[in-house]
Amino acid sequence: MLDESWFTEPVPSEGSAFSLKIKQKLHEEQSDFQFLEIYETEKFGNLMVIDGYVMLTDRDNFFYHEMMSHTALFTHPDPKNVWIIGGGDCGTLKEVLKHPGVERVIQIDIDERVTRLSEQYFPALCESNHDPRAELKFIDGIQWVKQAAPNSVDIIIVDSTDPVGPAEGLFSEDFYRDCFNCLSENGIVIQQSESPLYHLKLLSDMRSAMYNAGFSHLQTLFFPQCVYPSGWWSATLAGKSDLSDFRRHDAEQKTFPTQYYNADIHQASKAQPEFFKQSIHI
Repeated sequence: MLDESWFTEPVPSEGSAFSLKIKQKLHEEQSDFQFLEIYETEKFGNLMVIDGYVMLTDRDNFFYHEMMSHTALFTHPDPKNVWIIGGGDCGTLKEVLKHPGVERVIQIDIDERVTRLSEQYFPALCESNHDPRAELKFIDGIQWVKQAAPNSVDIIIVDSTDPVGPAEGLFSEDFYRDCFNCLSENGIVIQQSESPLYHLKLLSDMRSAMYNAGFSHLQTLFFPQCVYPSGWWSATLAGKSDLSDFRRHDAEQKTFPTQYYNADIHQASKAQPEFFKQSIHI
């Protein structure tokens, strides 16, 4: 069944796979941390693959980047300082910087090569990299959070790969406790939490780890992402204060363009499927 004109990511545990028809491979390299590939596809623009897993495409990355950023920023009462752990493609950074009230964004990704390749092959995602409010650091995000002072940041966005390799520690109770300790009074962590259909146990374990680390307010949001396993993805917010409401009026009156996110989408994404409510106890 191998066909070099298609890139396929199998999910053996679920008996499924996702494929994209490709025109050519544009680049490949082994960085100090992971194996990086860039393809040109027929219908989805450029494709980034890390260690064999689809990371993003030109065509549909906006679902993920908008839901990972605007949901948290419109939930926090007044976000000024934001950290992005991971996010080397800079799409989330671009979305965060659309908020005029944000004063500083630090992006901490361990692998500089992801950013440099994104600048070359996904330039639209990197157009805000030189915003004076932005700072890029290519260091270990786990250590950055561990060493941070209390009350250092309002929102931490964990824009990570799957919980393997360099990203494994980003899903641990110790990491969430360090996040809790450096967040300000109404601080929020938001992290991609995989597919609610394929990875329900991981999502449940992640919520438990967040709760045990001190976050008594949790909220999982659901959104489509066709290039990720099952085509259905999630992000989970953990807050020091209540997350049940968001600044709906501000979201309705936002002064910047989005392709997916709006106030109605934000509200709808909070609705929980029955199987999720029955399976998730924290």
